[in-house]
Amino acid sequence: MNRGVDEAQVASPCTSVCSIDSMTGLCAGCFRTLDEIAGWIDLGTDARRAVVAALAGRRARYGGAIAARYAPDGQR
Repeated sequence: MNRGVDEAQVASPCTSVCSIDSMTGLCAGCFRTLDEIAGWIDLGTDARRAVVAALAGRRARYGGAIAARYAPDGQR
């Protein structure tokens, strides 16, 4: 696939906290699925924007529970 400048304009939402939550299947850092993470490089601009647009809702819905599962033992 020919990736042009357009695709590069949608930055990866990766936060370098790469751990897939087994309960939701979402990354504890960026809230993407494994398929979205693995396929990011090949996604076009519209698909990347769609993924990024979904992240806030995922964070709102699952963020607290994921954070609790990944908090150090003393902070749970």
